[in-house]
Amino acid sequence: MLGASEEELAKRRACSFGRTDAGNGLYYYPRSFFKANGALFFIAGAHGAKKLFGVSRSQLPAGFTGSRYSMAGLRVMEAERSYENYLVAKEQLPFLAPVSLRGERTTIGCGDRLGLAGPGHIRAARNYDISPVLAQQSIRELKLTGRSYPEVVKDAAFSVLEEGFDRGYGADGDHLKTLADIDVAVDAGMPMITLDLTEVMNPAPGDWNERAIEDAFAKLPETVRARVLSDYAGKTFNLGGDSLAISVVEAKRCGLMYWKALDFSSEVDNLLRSRRGDAYDLEISIDETTTPTIPSHHLFIAAELKRRGVTVNSLAPRFIGEFQKGIDYIGDVAEFERQFIVHCEIAKAYGGYKISIHSGSDKFSVYPVIGRHTGLRVHVKTAGTSWLEALRSTAKFDAGLFRAMFEKAYQYYPEALKLYHITPDLSRIPSIAGIPDDELPGYLERPESRQLLHISYGGLLTDPELRPRFFSFLSAQEEAHYGCLQDHFRKHIELLGVPRHD
Repeated sequence: MLGASEEELAKRRACSFGRTDAGNGLYYYPRSFFKANGALFFIAGAHGAKKLFGVSRSQLPAGFTGSRYSMAGLRVMEAERSYENYLVAKEQLPFLAPVSLRGERTTIGCGDRLGLAGPGHIRAARNYDISPVLAQQSIRELKLTGRSYPEVVKDAAFSVLEEGFDRGYGADGDHLKTLADIDVAVDAGMPMITLDLTEVMNPAPGDWNERAIEDAFAKLPETVRARVLSDYAGKTFNLGGDSLAISVVEAKRCGLMYWKALDFSSEVDNLLRSRRGDAYDLEISIDETTTPTIPSHHLFIAAELKRRGVTVNSLAPRFIGEFQKGIDYIGDVAEFERQFIVHCEIAKAYGGYKISIHSGSDKFSVYPVIGRHTGLRVHVKTAGTSWLEALRSTAKFDAGLFRAMFEKAYQYYPEALKLYHITPDLSRIPSIAGIPDDELPGYLERPESRQLLHISYGGLLTDPELRPRFFSFLSAQEEAHYGCLQDHFRKHIELLGVPRHD
């Protein structure tokens, strides 16, 4: 391999798959072989412990932490897959670092709460015209799993090397609300920030009557009142053939609800530009509300962001119906489509940003609508569905472990329910005691049991008895795990209508 050209290595990678066992518990990943500065880098391991290797006939690059030794006239480096070693490795292999995907038409967020799902995500996306955001976590997820943004980035990077995926991937600091948290994500190398405006929006005026709106609006600064009245109140806006009117009272309501949040969006955009130049992806999230984002409000937000010069890569409204965790869309698909068309027209008219679909996994009934009306200029954000696919592989290949995790989920569910909005009727879930082993994967098909397991991840992943058993299983059965992920994510991608390529 050391004597092979990069072109020869690329051909080998293209016809390779998974890991190759070398006997005595040793194995390597043939897709991971890359050359840089006279050295050959790859991922290999023994008995479940993967490491980064470097081999050279001369000097190996400095900076890596690990062991170095000579073998058969070659210099060998054996390094842990740590964040510090990732920082050195990306200088040799730049494709290991996440990049801005602003120029990519179709993207999918692949939240990985385990740090192990990346290869499955890559295999699903590799042959489609879609770019994966492989490193995506929220502060809530980090707290519940005990991980950090550097850990999330390095896990994604080494999965990229393992799979030989050198065409670029994204990393998203998800649902961040403060400048301090954004700085932490940017420090870790994450080019995408999903800005959650929940804590700077003022949702209360959404329910106020006209008199209350008038009284509160009169207390806003004169410059704000003047702009709202001159630019929006009583105006009709053209949207590529259609039109949308904003009444005087609705314009004032928007000013009360969103002005502070829009100012904060501009502040965050300036921060990202100062830290990363143009190499960042800012997503604006207004979906964490109790009511849908009506089109006039979306237009007001989009127009103000554009006026302020905020570089919006994607925007996530709260859509009609329910996008609950881990299950299909709840609601009238025809009505969703009618309103979704207007949201897409607003996005096209005010900068051409991507519409972002939050809690976007498993919404199979509306994917064709989403793909069609966005023209595939869309970002679909998923997270917990990957955790469920890890559990699916457990249900298939270790019934005892799955039963233990399933039963323990009931213990962790009440606390988890304080953090997530879902409405399953757990009484509909059949007792697992009477279910044969070969029917256990069926629990990953039932909406109620999917949601029970979906939100209980924090307790299960920190459970002192279950955690080591679970991670040991995933290491031993990684191909089963990756296969479940690949099949599940391909279903998402294909229903969106994303073109395939070979």
